[in-house]
Amino acid sequence: MSVLFEFAMFPTDKGESVSKYVSKIIDMIDNSGVNYQLTPMGTIVETDTMDEALNIIKKSHEVLKPFSNRIYATVTFDIRKSGKNRMKNKIHSIENELKKSFH
Repeated sequence: MSVLFEFAMFPTDKGESVSKYVSKIIDMIDNSGVNYQLTPMGTIVETDTMDEALNIIKKSHEVLKPFSNRIYATVTFDIRKSGKNRMKNKIHSIENELKKSFH
């Protein structure tokens, strides 16, 4: 199984810049050993199971909870029964199609 999810989570009561708090979540994800990609608007993570995915979301909330009275979060899932390395494979697939289009 491959669970891709993109999420954003941040405190709403810490002013205009929340990178100080988001970096705490990224550090936790980095230490978890899963594949992830940070983007300007969120983070994409790939896990083997839904339980792992939900655990990362739960831990992200736990990281922020001591710092905020209000936390905003969005999550989008792409769950597939088979496959691995889908974050990289999906990008390679598009790049290959682009090469075909221009040659």
